[in-house]
Amino acid sequence: MSRNLKLSQANFALFVVIAILGCCGKVHAQYKSIFIPYSTVGFGVGTSNYYGDMAAYSRPLASTFKMMRWSVGANYARHFTPRLGARASFTWARIAGDDFKMNNAPKYQTNILFARNLQFRNDLKEFSLQGIFNLIPDNRSYDRRPQFGAYLFGGIAMTAHNPKTLYVDADGNKDWVKLQKLGTEGQGNEGYAKPYSLVQFAIPVGIGLRYKINARFDISAELGFRFTSTDYLDDLHGNYADPALFTNDPVAFALSNRAYEPTSVKKGKDRIPGLKNFVQFNYNIPDAQDPFSEMQAQGFAAPGSGRGNSPTLNDSYLTGMIHLHYIIPSQVKCPPLK
Repeated sequence: MSRNLKLSQANFALFVVIAILGCCGKVHAQYKSIFIPYSTVGFGVGTSNYYGDMAAYSRPLASTFKMMRWSVGANYARHFTPRLGARASFTWARIAGDDFKMNNAPKYQTNILFARNLQFRNDLKEFSLQGIFNLIPDNRSYDRRPQFGAYLFGGIAMTAHNPKTLYVDADGNKDWVKLQKLGTEGQGNEGYAKPYSLVQFAIPVGIGLRYKINARFDISAELGFRFTSTDYLDDLHGNYADPALFTNDPVAFALSNRAYEPTSVKKGKDRIPGLKNFVQFNYNIPDAQDPFSEMQAQGFAAPGSGRGNSPTLNDSYLTGMIHLHYIIPSQVKCPPLK
């Protein structure tokens, strides 16, 4: 009985060994016909652009190039099939807007955006999870991927933001002031909206082109557009608030309405000639010597009048980045026999 049991155990062990060897042989035989998943890590630098109340969609070239800023990012990606992958990304991007810079040309000085004279910058910290679809599929292993590739991506993101504007006090000292806590449109007061959140959802979508440098490195160029869940990346959405709300906060009072400042926010350039054009065109007053008095008489920037110019559209932003990717290959090995 004991001898038969030992024979059975030996036969079973032999069967397991043969099965393992057969499995390894099958893996090696199929190695050329299956895709081996691999991972990459990447770092990128590039540009960023904002679209919203200070950068209209109706002027795409000006909105894209006049206020271009910087972006940096890092990501980890996993490629599961020749066409499908996923990645986790972190992006830090600065966006900015300036009514004066966007509208100082004579043909645009007649619109309310020039007269409004608002300005901001915002450093966005975005964490996203994205799916990747390769338009040109990979080959069976990372080192045999195509020399050139193109891909689409899309996913979800959370973006932390905090808009600021440049403020010059009575002594001429300049400082970048955080706007959300000031409630520049009356947020947080009775009869006004709640303060907006400094963390928002976004939907990133985009396209990329990839070039294989060697077996372990790729370089890529990407354009990624973000649809956001807020219209307050620029601290600008609704109507002018009652100035009485800011009686005890002179900074909030000054920054809630900058239409009556004689110079531009960022560069301190003279606005008076442009405001004379604004008054002449909008109020038919050709010889206005004091455009501020005429604007005030016409109720410009009065409480309850429009401060934001696209109340139905949320803000968005675009990044253009060059990434360097390092490939972390996956190894397929047979288990060692002992």
